Amino acid sequence: MTSTSNAQHHSSSPAAAGTDICIVGNGAVGKTAALGLAQAGFKVTLLAPPARPGGADEASWDVRVYALNHTAHRLLSSVRVWEAMDAARIAPVDNMTVHGDGAADKAGTGFLSFDSYAARTNALAWIVEDRNLDNALNAALRFAPNVRVVQGRASALSASLDAATLTLESGESISAPLVVGADGGQSWVRGQCDIGLDYRAYGQKAIVTNFSCEKPHLGVAYQWFSPTEGVIALLPLPGERVSLVWSAPQALAEQLLRLPLSELAARLAQWAGPVLGALAPLQPEVAKAFPLQLIKPHAMIAQRVALIGDAAHVVHPMAGHGMNLGFGDVAALIDTLVNREAQYDCGDSRVLRRYARARKEEVLLMQLATDGLNRIFSTEAEPLRLVRNIGMNLVDRLPVLKRRLIAHALGK
Repeated sequence: MTSTSNAQHHSSSPAAAGTDICIVGNGAVGKTAALGLAQAGFKVTLLAPPARPGGADEASWDVRVYALNHTAHRLLSSVRVWEAMDAARIAPVDNMTVHGDGAADKAGTGFLSFDSYAARTNALAWIVEDRNLDNALNAALRFAPNVRVVQGRASALSASLDAATLTLESGESISAPLVVGADGGQSWVRGQCDIGLDYRAYGQKAIVTNFSCEKPHLGVAYQWFSPTEGVIALLPLPGERVSLVWSAPQALAEQLLRLPLSELAARLAQWAGPVLGALAPLQPEVAKAFPLQLIKPHAMIAQRVALIGDAAHVVHPMAGHGMNLGFGDVAALIDTLVNREAQYDCGDSRVLRRYARARKEEVLLMQLATDGLNRIFSTEAEPLRLVRNIGMNLVDRLPVLKRRLIAHALGK
């Protein structure tokens, strides 16, 4: 195991320096939590697995992107990461259109649209590449006071009345009043706490890749629902480029992954053609796929432990809010810890219960919404198809309800 420290924190052993909070995980949510908590005055240790060798072509477009809302924007701005990203590679979403069963010009198709002008905001969301965000976070961590990054893996977690202790594979240990699990959907931290969960595999994979488009996208994010093809989303990238997120049934996903990207582009023409024209793969051609699942842990906290991000909840990506939920966790955890009573330390059970209560409603609503929409649009039954499309059209004509939906999506 090796460890790296910033200029203000040097230690030959993880146990040598006092730590208020130890965060386990190396993703964007965990790194942002480390920066935000350190900025709030806590001494933070970030335990991350050793970096994998190799690197991507920085000039290419990352196929993994996030639609970050205003909650994410505020949080990343507060830790000075938003401004550190390459702004030329960030695309604002000015409008979002959602189509029901099938192509945009299909008779009887449900339709729903949101736009930033009606929402009185400068953007509904921002499309950010994973690599752009990660590079900015890593740069911020290198110079962050109160953050110590330790490269290694934990092999055991124990908790006492006043601290939690992580034992590393090297035999060293890290003790802190609070351990934060930010280690993803298959969270090791969550497993060590014996937190039960409800799990369901959707039998779908999200296929992600990027295309150039013949017509300008004008900052519009497009989404189509199909009971046989899944959920197809085309998100705006800078210039005349779009990012595909196709949540397809497993068998179809396997077929699509075997296609050359030029053929995949041709298959998308039935949806994208009327609005974006012909699509062409970006060079170098890259496509990836991720299995989709619903993970609902029975708790977000345990003794001296708090879960954030995918460790605390995994939802269907159709609304693009998985990462935003994680950033909402970070913001709520920071707020809860900063505003706790002086007699309680940051891992006190009374403090952690407040954090869990603060996140309960938003997480539950997103779980119900994404899972419910997936169920509704996965059936081909004609009566239900009619009802869901009428429902979409009705919502589109109700300004008050649309404003509430937009405010929730924005993170307001």
